[in-house]
Amino acid sequence: MTDNEVINALSHMMEPVNSQFKTIESSLNKIQNTISNIESDIKTMQGDIKTMQGDITTMQGDISDLKNRVKKIELTQENIILPRLQNIESCYTSTFDRYKKGIDEHESMKQDISVLKTVVTEHSLKLQRIS
Repeated sequence: MTDNEVINALSHMMEPVNSQFKTIESSLNKIQNTISNIESDIKTMQGDIKTMQGDITTMQGDISDLKNRVKKIELTQENIILPRLQNIESCYTSTFDRYKKGIDEHESMKQDISVLKTVVTEHSLKLQRIS
């Protein structure tokens, strides 16, 4: 066999291997593209995470402010509003009690006056008969 024949034979034997290498190379290119896409997605996600961390920090500040405001509201209610409400309630209650007592006295006086009218009318009639 000549050198050319050996080279041709080896070349024919290498064709399936070359074809497989091309298939492998194509697959590797696809894998590299997929990895590039994944890396891009990861970078985007990292940016989103940083944004979310900033938002969380802002929300924590807002929550802290709300806690302070609620504490002030609670103290205002406890130290100012509730004592005033209790004062209003006691004034209302004492006024109600006075009016209730006055109404009871008024009813009693009406009954007494009615009895007095009846007695005076009877006595007037008796006095008229006597005279």
